[in-house]
Amino acid sequence: MRAGGFGEAAVTQEHVMTTTSPLLSTTGLHITFPGRRGGPAARAVDGVDLDIGTGEIVALVGESGCGKTTLARALLGLVPPTSGRVTFGGEPLGLTPRALKAYRKRVQLVLQDPSGSLNPRHTVYDAVAEGLRIHGYAGDERAAVAEALSRAGLRPPERFFLRYPHELSGGQRQRVVIAGALVLEPELIVADEPVASLDASVRGEILALLLRLRDELGLSALVVTHDLGLAWNIADRVAVMYLGRIVETGPVEDVLTSPQHPYTQALLSVLPESESPPVVLTGEPPDPSRIPEGCRFHARCQVLASGEAARAGVADLCRSRDLPVLANAPGPQVACHWAATASP
Repeated sequence: MRAGGFGEAAVTQEHVMTTTSPLLSTTGLHITFPGRRGGPAARAVDGVDLDIGTGEIVALVGESGCGKTTLARALLGLVPPTSGRVTFGGEPLGLTPRALKAYRKRVQLVLQDPSGSLNPRHTVYDAVAEGLRIHGYAGDERAAVAEALSRAGLRPPERFFLRYPHELSGGQRQRVVIAGALVLEPELIVADEPVASLDASVRGEILALLLRLRDELGLSALVVTHDLGLAWNIADRVAVMYLGRIVETGPVEDVLTSPQHPYTQALLSVLPESESPPVVLTGEPPDPSRIPEGCRFHARCQVLASGEAARAGVADLCRSRDLPVLANAPGPQVACHWAATASP
């Protein structure tokens, strides 16, 4: 069991990875969008290697605008990569309508706002059954919907069949959204801020549900969040993203108890449970169409601003030399000139 101290009450997690081959993998992924009025293209995702193993939960963490939602959409086939590739089960992700339809039966999305995800004119039954109908399910639809609702914690499921979203609590609506994903028996769920819109009293319940589904069904998950406390409670690994690139990654305990990148340190410092003085980052993240030379974080870096990087002899490198894309690896990794000087 993890020690408490970050965000929600810690959730027991006795999970051991059963395979070393990734279920989903990205290699050298880049996604750019055309600039306004012929200006430079925005590099929303600027070189990402990321693995998600079978039965593994990975948290993708970063500020708004860092590229994490664009990356998640690319993993779902909603945004085509400019370069690089996405593979699932060892096979490249096809972008034809037929290939994407088959893929999206195996990979499902859970959005942040359950109210916006559910049609107010559809009953709970119809909301959950929609995926079955899209994919031409030939089995017992009623039984499949009931099982999905039951797995999502809405019991007895028949009690919810004819209810409408406005008749449910926020937590119940999010469970309906999760049931709509589960009904297709996916292998991977991409959850974009899955508890951000919920009351604190319900957040822990939804996190515990996601963990239970992983343990019972072997589900993998990518959880997109700005909340490191959530990552602490639910994830096996965490990937910290800044300006289109992962800048620190590793097992969640390693990254969150001993962060190496100044950006990760700053994110952790503002949590209520942090024992470090809060780090207030100056300015906003740079425009992704004008990524600075050198380390992309250097203009806001508290280590550089304090002179600590200069004392370590890396200040010029921070301002001038770009860092390589972090490769897929099981242990902690960091893209930081200063952190490299402190490594054994």
